[in-house]
Amino acid sequence: MMQKDKTVYIALLIALLALLHGCAINRATANVDQTTDLSSLEVFYVKKYSEDTRDTNVIIKDKLVELGFQVSETETDVDAIVTYVDKWFWDITMYMLELTITLRDPKTDFPLATGNSYHTSMTRKSPEGMVDEVLTNIFFSEQKQGVDSDK
Repeated sequence: MMQKDKTVYIALLIALLALLHGCAINRATANVDQTTDLSSLEVFYVKKYSEDTRDTNVIIKDKLVELGFQVSETETDVDAIVTYVDKWFWDITMYMLELTITLRDPKTDFPLATGNSYHTSMTRKSPEGMVDEVLTNIFFSEQKQGVDSDK
């Protein structure tokens, strides 16, 4: 009887470890169009995502200013329009699961650059950390075309 209990215990422990392993995902990517010269972009307009109730747009604006860029309050006379999608998830508390930021041509809406950050509960970051990660990957990655880091 004791051996059977031990086997069940070990099986439950293995199942628990397998479930926990799937919860630790950390992914950050950035893609910049080959024809885009990011150094020519100086003035941005951050377009608020219609489903954003947590003011992620303000965090993006603040980070762009911190990086030395200008942020306009209107879409006119800008070098790029910044759009984003933030996805939130509940796991004891609400946290930002995924953030995608896209820099778009203001005349054609063409995506000049896109960055993404995805962190599950075990590797979660603050919204400020997610914005920082995405914008840093877009503007400062050594290999901007297809940058991908999985940890």
